Amino acid sequence: MKFLIIGQGLAGTLTGHRLEEAGHLVHYADAPEQTAASSVAAGIVNPITGRRFVKSWRIDELIPEAKVLYSQLEQTLGHKFWYDQPLIRTLYNRGDLNDWQARSADPGYPEYMEDQPDPGKIPELTDSVFAYAGVRHAARVDVAGLVQAFRKKLIQENRFQDEEADYAQVPVLLGAVAGAKKGIKSSEDYDHVICCEGWRVRHNPYFRYLPHGGNKGEVLIVKTKAPLLDRMFKHRIFLVPLADDTYWVGATSENHFDDDSPTPANRKFLEDRLAEILTGTDYDISSHKAAVRPTVKDRRMFIGQHPKVPGLWILNGLGTKGASLAPLGSRWLVESILENKDIPAEVNIHRFTSR
Repeated sequence: MKFLIIGQGLAGTLTGHRLEEAGHLVHYADAPEQTAASSVAAGIVNPITGRRFVKSWRIDELIPEAKVLYSQLEQTLGHKFWYDQPLIRTLYNRGDLNDWQARSADPGYPEYMEDQPDPGKIPELTDSVFAYAGVRHAARVDVAGLVQAFRKKLIQENRFQDEEADYAQVPVLLGAVAGAKKGIKSSEDYDHVICCEGWRVRHNPYFRYLPHGGNKGEVLIVKTKAPLLDRMFKHRIFLVPLADDTYWVGATSENHFDDDSPTPANRKFLEDRLAEILTGTDYDISSHKAAVRPTVKDRRMFIGQHPKVPGLWILNGLGTKGASLAPLGSRWLVESILENKDIPAEVNIHRFTSR
C-alpha cells in the first residue's frame, strides 16, 4: 500500500518507520519554516510525575515499547537517540518526603521510586535542598536528532516534500484519498493519508471538530564551565544534560499565548530559575527557543480514522510526553490500519462526536 504522512515530527516519523518496516511505501510532507515541538523538546521519559508523585499513564507498557522502537531506529539510521539517564528531583520539605515515601509503598511504584538516590555531582553545582528523590527508568530521547536524521534519509530517497498541505485536495475516490498534498502528482493515489501535524492540526478542516488545545513552552540551551552531569535534575524546572557540557533548561507552560515566538518574560523566568539551581558554576546561555505542544483536554492522544472519510487518519495530541507516548501510539495506529485491530477507547477519536 501507499501512504502519505502529513507532518514529519516525532509522531509522523515513528508511524512512517513502522509502515516502512511492514513493507509499505510512504511519502512525507511537512510545512516549511515552522517551529515544531519535536525540534525544541528535551525528550524526557519520566515515569513519576506531578506534585502527587503519580505514575505516568501506561508507563509499564510505554517504556519497553519505546526502547525497542528507538533501538530499531538507531540501527537503521546509525545514530544514538535513547539515553538512559537517572532523574533526581528535589523534595522541598518534610511533607514532600513523607508523601514520596508513602507513594513509594503503593503497589507498582517501588520499581520507579528511590528514597536515597545517588545525586552525583548535583550537590556540587547547586544549592543544598531538603532532600533528593530518585526516579528509576527515566531516560532522554534525542527527538530533534531523530527527526532530522530520518528526514535526511527521506530526502535522499526523494520521499519528502517541504510544503504546506492543501486540504482542499483531499477528495475521496472509492475509499482512497488522492492528491492530498501540493506537489504530489494528481496521478499519485494513496491508500491512506495520516495527519501528524502537531499544533498545526488546528488548520486541518477534517479534524477541526476534535477538541484541540495548545501549550506553549519555552526553553534555554545553556553551556556550563563545569563537567557535565550524568543525570537529569528537576528543581521547579528541568536541567537535562545533552553533550559537551550543554544543558536543556525548561520548560515554561502557557495555555494562552499570542504566537509561538520566545518572549522576554519567559526568558527572565527561566534565567531566574536557572540561577537558583546552578550556583556552583559559571554558564552561558546559548539559545532561547519556543514551540507549541499539541494537547487534548482529557490528556489522551488523538488516534483513529476520520468518521466520514475512509483512509484519512490522525495521530496527534502527544503533549509534553511525546517521547514516551509516540512509540505506543504509532503502534496502535499502524495495527489498526494494517490489521484492523481496535484502538483503545481512551485514545480513539471516536470518543468525540463529529459535527
